[in-house]
Amino acid sequence: MSPIILNWQQIHPLLKEINVFEPMKQGFIKYSQGLSEIPPVGELIMDDPPGDVHIKYGYIKGGEYYVVKIASGFSGNKELGIKPGQGMMLLFNLSTGQTEAILIDDANLTDIRTGVAGAIISQELACKDVKDALIVGTGVQARYQAKFLCDLMPIEKLHIWGRDTDKANNAKNDLSDLDVELIVTSDLSSSVEESRLILTTTSSKEPIIQSNWIQPGTHITAVGSDTLEKCELDYRILANADIIVADSIEQNLLRGEIHQAIKHDAIKKSQLIEMGQLFDKTKTGRTADSEITVADLTGVAIQDLVIAEAVLKASLDQELN
Repeated sequence: MSPIILNWQQIHPLLKEINVFEPMKQGFIKYSQGLSEIPPVGELIMDDPPGDVHIKYGYIKGGEYYVVKIASGFSGNKELGIKPGQGMMLLFNLSTGQTEAILIDDANLTDIRTGVAGAIISQELACKDVKDALIVGTGVQARYQAKFLCDLMPIEKLHIWGRDTDKANNAKNDLSDLDVELIVTSDLSSSVEESRLILTTTSSKEPIIQSNWIQPGTHITAVGSDTLEKCELDYRILANADIIVADSIEQNLLRGEIHQAIKHDAIKKSQLIEMGQLFDKTKTGRTADSEITVADLTGVAIQDLVIAEAVLKASLDQELN
């Protein structure tokens, strides 16, 4: 049987049939319980033109498929009229190795699964009465974090900050269908000081949020820092945090905000909690509204497996109907 081959134009209409919030939680739980095989991330870094390629792969024990995901980011593509994110997800039969699906998604599914992960951990750790959030960044991931956050939480007001005000206004326009008040802010320090839910989505290699801006009761979901070099948060933020959550402890020791804090001897591995441990209640999350919590998301192949399986199922269901 030939594999299903779908490009992004064919995948996009299927998304309205997909809800992966709960399957994503279950994927993280299985990962933290040791019920999956997720090897270290493969990575290529290019300097001229600048770009990075991530290869992630793995499977859930007892599952139907294994996944291989290739996703790249080339910032110079914008000048060429090409989407910066490129790539595909490949699904193989776990019993036979046969190719089941080739999803040429231009890295859009990676963006979506990251947005879903950010939303579910923000819902888990933020103060329950929070009604407004700050999105730091103006790219595709900023849009997905905003969208999925509003799907899960009773957000009434979203502040958007970016280095480029025009890009921030473009993001605001693109999010105008959300039933929230959208505000573009130019003062990052004041916005951080006033926010209790912050989502960072930039590719910065220098801290853009300082520790003295963070107030008691703040939760930060950081998704931009997914390599050795990237860093959005002052490492002292993690040093001062009551709870630090990783999507993958072993992976976060090598990349992301946790890696930066470990490198500065600001935190210890023993302080870290995995997302799956929160979702299956083997570890405790926020216990007081005054606590500072940080979730560092570097992206785990279990997320790619969950979203790719959901797309394949939606495609097969569509064929049957």
